[in-house]
Amino acid sequence: MKLKRCLALIISCAMVASLMSGCASNASDSKSGENQVVIYSNADEEAVTAMENALNAAGYEGKYILQTYGTSELGGKLLAEGTNLEADLVTMSTFYLQSAQEQNNMFKPLEFDVKTLEKVADYTAPITSQEGAIILNTELMESENLPVPTSLKDLADPVYEGQIAVTDILSSSTAWLMIQALVDAYGEDGAEEVLSGIYENAGAHIETSGSGPLKLCRAGEVAIGFGLRHQAVADKADGLPIDYVDPEEGNFSLTESVAVLDKGEESNPLAMEMAQCIIENAREELIQTYPNPLYEGETADPANQSAHPSTFAEPLTFELFQAHQELSERAKG
Repeated sequence: MKLKRCLALIISCAMVASLMSGCASNASDSKSGENQVVIYSNADEEAVTAMENALNAAGYEGKYILQTYGTSELGGKLLAEGTNLEADLVTMSTFYLQSAQEQNNMFKPLEFDVKTLEKVADYTAPITSQEGAIILNTELMESENLPVPTSLKDLADPVYEGQIAVTDILSSSTAWLMIQALVDAYGEDGAEEVLSGIYENAGAHIETSGSGPLKLCRAGEVAIGFGLRHQAVADKADGLPIDYVDPEEGNFSLTESVAVLDKGEESNPLAMEMAQCIIENAREELIQTYPNPLYEGETADPANQSAHPSTFAEPLTFELFQAHQELSERAKG
C-alpha cells in the first residue's frame, strides 16, 4: 500500500510539472514578439472599434493586444519610459508623440506613404481629428428655463450655476479644446477670467474623463457640458435628448496619430504592418465618426462638419499644454 501511494504521488507530481511546463510554454508563445503586437492607445471607443475592425479584417486577429489609457496617463508613460515601454505600437495625441520623440528618440520613421493634407513628422500618421463643442440636455434646458448659450463665455454666466460640467485639463486633453478657444479669443488673462466663472458654475463637476460631461448630460444631472463634438452628434442622431452648439470662439481640434516604437533588434516587425493597416483600412470607418478630412482624396458629410473649425495660432506642444494646465489651475482659485 505504501508503494502504491508513493507511485501515485510520483505520477501526480509528474503531471503537475508537465502542466506547469505546458503553461509556461504557452505563455512564452503568447508573448512572442513574432506573434503578438502590444498596442497602447488613448483613443475613445469609436476609434478603437474602427482600428480593431481594420486589423481583424486584414488577418491580424489574435496577433495583437490593444490596451487603452487616459491621455495624461499614457503621455506620462511615453515620456518616462521611452523605448522601455511595453508597447510596440501606439496611437496617441500627436503633441505628446512629438514631445516623446524629442525627449527619447523612440519612434521609427514610417515605412509607408502618408499622403496627408498637411505635412506631418515622418514617424507619425494621423488617425483622427477631434473637435470640441458645447453639449446640451434639451429636456433639462427647457424644464429649467435656461437660455441656449452661443459661446463659451456665456457658460460663465451665473444663470448656469450648478448646471455645467467640464473636463479637467490635468487629466484629459479634451479640456484643452475649450482652453485653446478661450485663449485664442480673449488672451490668457481674459481666458483665465472666463474659465474661473465656468469652474465656479461647474462646482464639483470638473470631471477627470473627457466623456464625463456628456455622460452627465445624458443622465440629466446637468443641462450643459463641454466635450467631444462627434459624440454629441451621435447621441442626437440616436434620438437622445442631446443637442450641441458650435461656440462662437471656434471649434478647435486635436489630432491623434499612430507611431511605431524603435526597439532596435527587439522591434516587432508586425507593428509597422499594423500601423499601415490602420491608416489605409480604418480611415473609411473613422471619418464617419470624426468628420475632419486628414488625407488626400477624403471628403466628409457637410452635415457633420462644425460651423467654426479653428486652429490655434501657436504649434501645439507639450510645453504649451503645460502652460495651459497652469492657467487652468490659476482659474480654479
